[in-house]
Amino acid sequence: MKINTFVEGLKAKTAAELNEELVAAKKELFNLRFQNATNQLDNTSRIKEVRKNIARIQTVITEKSKVAE
Repeated sequence: MKINTFVEGLKAKTAAELNEELVAAKKELFNLRFQNATNQLDNTSRIKEVRKNIARIQTVITEKSKVAE
């Protein structure tokens, strides 16, 4: 249920907002990987969650671009 609300929230955003979300998620993933490499990361499952969120954002961006064509 939590994932569905996240995706619905993404679908309501504009392309520019989605791109901002994507950049923010990629920065977060970089920071998590850096923390993991330096043994400072406590919750390693967050990496997997952020990777899936990036894929969800990219999917919504692709869907919006196909509808626009």
